[in-house]
Amino acid sequence: MHEYTSTARVWGLTCPGFPEEVSRARRWTRDILHGSPLAEDAELIVSELSANAILHTASGQDSGSFHLALAVSAQAIALSVTDDGGAGTAPRVERQDQDAEHGRGLGMVSVIAHRVVVHESDGGHTVTAELFTGPPAGGHPC
Repeated sequence: MHEYTSTARVWGLTCPGFPEEVSRARRWTRDILHGSPLAEDAELIVSELSANAILHTASGQDSGSFHLALAVSAQAIALSVTDDGGAGTAPRVERQDQDAEHGRGLGMVSVIAHRVVVHESDGGHTVTAELFTGPPAGGHPC
C-alpha cells in the first residue's frame, strides 16, 4: 500500500444533547458495524461515552450536542465522542466502590477497549476508544 493512501473509512454523526439520542448513537454504531465481531463492544462504548457527554458536560444543556466519529480499518475500530465542554475537569477513569451508582462508565470502557485516549480542547473533550481487530501494524503486541 502506498504510504499516503488508507483503507480506513470514517463516519460522523452530531446529536442534540437529549438522553434519547444515546439510543440513536447505539443504533448508528450497530448499523455501521453490522457483522463485525466487535459491534457489541463498540455499541456499549458509544452508549457510555454519549451518556457521559450528556450527563457531565454542557452537551446535555439547552442547545447542547455531542459528536460521534467512527473510523474502521482492517486493524482497528476507533470510536470518538466529543462533548461541548463546561465540565471543569477532563474525563478520567475513577475506581469506584462496587456498589456505586455512578462513576464507573469510563472505567468499564477502559476495560473493554484496547486503548482509551482523552483530548482536551478549548471547546470540550474528545474521548477515543480503540478496539484492535487483530495484531497492531508490524505484528507487535501493544
